[in-house]
Amino acid sequence: MRRFVHAAAVFLLCMLSGCSGDPPNPNPRASVPLQSVPVDLPRYMGRWYIIANIPYFAERDFVGSYAQWELRPDGKIDDSYYAHKGSFDAPLKHYQFLDTPVPGSGGGQWSVQVFWPVHFAQLTLYVDPDYRYTILGYPGKNLGWIFSREPAMSDETYHAMLAKLDQMGYDTSRFKRVPQRVEQIGMPGFASPGDKD
Repeated sequence: MRRFVHAAAVFLLCMLSGCSGDPPNPNPRASVPLQSVPVDLPRYMGRWYIIANIPYFAERDFVGSYAQWELRPDGKIDDSYYAHKGSFDAPLKHYQFLDTPVPGSGGGQWSVQVFWPVHFAQLTLYVDPDYRYTILGYPGKNLGWIFSREPAMSDETYHAMLAKLDQMGYDTSRFKRVPQRVEQIGMPGFASPGDKD
């Protein structure tokens, strides 16, 4: 856990200073700033499965990953991340973060505290009317996630989510699906343990 937190801190500080080394974004809307959407926070809470993301070191080799959000009485959010490292047979790992909704954002922008005093911005870019799917992003468009209430997402819905990200200016070719079942490991479009970022 300590190594994960240290690595996350180095990564976040590097991102904030603009040294992430990401490839150029070819999307013609790449320079258009992201806009968060308001959310009903109590309704937004609960379990969300990570269907896809832009791979990066902190989530590399994880399968079956999901987030569990719980609204606290003080208005902050207990943000729990769960995943198996490398294999569904591996123990379920758990990482804990603390999120604070940004005032005036309608609950759509969170300040995520990895540990004090390191925070980073997380934007809710889309949530469907039934709160079944959501898209999260980072202001620089070098990080992004597609979440679902269920561990399975149809190809049609997945491509609809990618289309939304494309309209927002993301390079959607960088997204990889996260295996939520053993048989998905190694399938085209899915991240596989051992892949490089």
